[in-house]
Amino acid sequence: MQHRMRIFSGSSNPGLVDRICGDLGVTPGKVKLTKFKSGESYVHYEESIRNLDVFIVQSLSHPINEHFVELLVMIDAAKRASARTVNVVIPYYGYARQERKAAPREPISAKMVADVLTTAGASRVVTIELHAAAIQGFFNIPVDHLTTLDLIADYLRSKNIKDPVVVSPDAGRAKLAEKLANRLDSPVAIMLKKRPSHNEAMITHVIGEVEGRTPIIMEDLIDTGSTILKVVEGLKERNAKDPIVCATHGVFSDGALQRLDHPSISEVVITDSIALPEDHSERFTVLPVAPMLARAIHIILEGGSLATLFSDSGI
Repeated sequence: MQHRMRIFSGSSNPGLVDRICGDLGVTPGKVKLTKFKSGESYVHYEESIRNLDVFIVQSLSHPINEHFVELLVMIDAAKRASARTVNVVIPYYGYARQERKAAPREPISAKMVADVLTTAGASRVVTIELHAAAIQGFFNIPVDHLTTLDLIADYLRSKNIKDPVVVSPDAGRAKLAEKLANRLDSPVAIMLKKRPSHNEAMITHVIGEVEGRTPIIMEDLIDTGSTILKVVEGLKERNAKDPIVCATHGVFSDGALQRLDHPSISEVVITDSIALPEDHSERFTVLPVAPMLARAIHIILEGGSLATLFSDSGI
């Protein structure tokens, strides 16, 4: 496989690329990533990629704008180096929360990111747990949308949780929570909330029975953690046990790691789609996405259906 493809890492999560390459039995591609004094990104592929299938792995995590521009420069350099295909693996797709206009004169930034990636020369996008699945339709190139539901469900089943209830923090995550509940054979509860401003939430109602049960809060991402704490407080007020918080993407900005190291949270389960600081609390459990991404890359190269990676055909 190595002679037909190369996998290169951006600067956002090089450890993930090492693990993907280890699963595939290949070595990471050699690329030089530096910055000029002015802050401009510079990329130089240090080996020939002519007529090869190139995979560039870059999560759009903090600092998101630097990582995004670096990814664009990597795509452009690969295209100009005559790569046969330029496949962009974006475990965490930044700007996904801006997928629609919620008020007049707002951008649809998720669409803008899709347009720019395509214009830069991406042939395909592979991503995990988009904030809104409809973002796939923003692209005119193939998009492989992977899910971590099976990964998280397998881990939760191994814990033999007594009286679980899967909790959706809002109506928008209800479908995701329902799919996890089906895998766990568990009931579902939905929190209804209103947002006075960005990254703030107020719980107004809870639909479903949570008293005396162990809540499993299911989110696609955790940013500041403020909303999660509001959900936890709302559950505790209704006499639920200490919840388990689950999410695919740990964005963890603005002191979120310290905020989530909370005595009323029994565990925080996330994946390594975004590199987690090594000084995180033992309360955090990190599940690996490298095996899933490695299998996806193998299928893309060799043929087959990505649906075989999951217990159902989509999220």
